[in-house]
Amino acid sequence: MRLPSQGEPHLTYCTNIHAGETWDEVRQNVATHVLAVKERAAPGRRFGVGLRLSAQAAARLADPAELAAFRGFLDAHDLYVFTINGFPYGRFHGAPVKEQVYLPDWLDEERLTYTDRLAGLLAELLPDEPGMVGTVSTAPGAFKARVAGEPDAARMADAMIRHAAFLVRLRERSGRTIALAIEPEPCCYMETVAETVTFFERHLFSKAAVQRLATLADLAPSVAEDSLRRHLGVCFDACHMAVEFEEPRPALDAFRAAGIAIGKFQISAGLKVALGASSDEALEALRPFAEGVYLHQVVERGRGPLVRYEDLPQALEAARRSAGEEREWRIHFHVPLFRERLGPFSNTQDFLRDLLAILRVDCPSPHLEVETYTWDVLPEEYRRDGIVTAIARELAWVEQRLAP
Repeated sequence: MRLPSQGEPHLTYCTNIHAGETWDEVRQNVATHVLAVKERAAPGRRFGVGLRLSAQAAARLADPAELAAFRGFLDAHDLYVFTINGFPYGRFHGAPVKEQVYLPDWLDEERLTYTDRLAGLLAELLPDEPGMVGTVSTAPGAFKARVAGEPDAARMADAMIRHAAFLVRLRERSGRTIALAIEPEPCCYMETVAETVTFFERHLFSKAAVQRLATLADLAPSVAEDSLRRHLGVCFDACHMAVEFEEPRPALDAFRAAGIAIGKFQISAGLKVALGASSDEALEALRPFAEGVYLHQVVERGRGPLVRYEDLPQALEAARRSAGEEREWRIHFHVPLFRERLGPFSNTQDFLRDLLAILRVDCPSPHLEVETYTWDVLPEEYRRDGIVTAIARELAWVEQRLAP
């Protein structure tokens, strides 16, 4: 749905919250959950879909008959697709995912093939409206432990530049502009704002990158540089940024100063935990969040440099050995936006409030997507409302804070 705030951005939620890896499952989720959310959150209004497609589902949807049928369904129900979550390639619910969620990553040719397919599908689904741009969010290169050094970084960048060449050709033949939105995440190669800016400047916007795209897409160098900046940008995930102890305004300013477009904002919140001499209650309350499906990176701020743990169980074990020290944890566990308190700890709603206050008057991206995908693994006491009710509450919470 379009909002009346600055730039009239689109607001939706990501369908990765619903389990489903096959196209039949995804299609059924849209027909049931998305329509129910639309009825609660935007009755009588056109409603955008933040579509998540696995590689398996994308291959099936690429069939012309399936694609035509889905377009007909969207039109019949006043729905439209403007963004695709292309981060998780394979299974995302019901079984351990952990660091496997990044595979295949941008070191693997299959990631490029998958992302090309998603962009092609989005070009077919994108509404035919002036100025409408589609976005596909993707993994931030690879899990940091997978990247051996600069040669691997250069390989990942080259794959992204080849994808940009595909997007240039797609735009030429379809008239649709699709942008890749690379999503920084804790413990990944692009983790912080500074690391992301460095990667773009060194590998994606460099003279060598411009020449590479010019050769691949048969463009003049000046056009190639503009094309790289048009088609390659970032996905600003509010949970990830808050977990990294970034601040909204400096982060946005850093991307803007580097000429890096923000393709979309994922409106999400993580956990914030204060630890000290009396933290037994908080640590015990965290144990149900140390579940076995997703990776829940932890960033700790104390007196010295930030300390990072790849998963919550590791952080809990470290806390047992260093009890009593004053510090704060930020945990990559997407929790409902409207739940400011979760037992003895809070979510990162303060970061989100500051971000939305900025976006209300200065929104550098037209795409806003709520993404609380961990609903199925939240402790039961925090998901009693039901999934449709919770999503509608999240959308209303965001809409209220973006009201002009």
